[in-house]
Amino acid sequence: MIKGIGIDIIELDRIQKSIKNKKFIDRILTKKEKDLYYTLENNNRRIEFVAGRFAAKEAVAKALGTGIGKLSFQHIEVLPNELGAPIVQVRGLEKERIFLSITHSKSYAVAQVVMEQE
Repeated sequence: MIKGIGIDIIELDRIQKSIKNKKFIDRILTKKEKDLYYTLENNNRRIEFVAGRFAAKEAVAKALGTGIGKLSFQHIEVLPNELGAPIVQVRGLEKERIFLSITHSKSYAVAQVVMEQE
């Protein structure tokens, strides 16, 4: 049974400006996500990476019905599985089934989340 659905869209230009500030990266990305971010050599790929994580975390918060505020960006982690697909984990909600899709265009990143009740 579906427990929640969330979607978010973010402009890549907004993220491009924001990632110039290391504090933004530290606020949005977990340690493991930052480790992946710093392996990316292409600046465009870095922008897409952060934008995708930002949109994904906002979508998770919307699916939970809390929004970011009661839940911090650091409580939500998005890492690739062995095939590169994004897997999301939320601290304190390890048993939740959360399905995530992230996509990018030239100007935007979009993420959609579906949460299932066990």
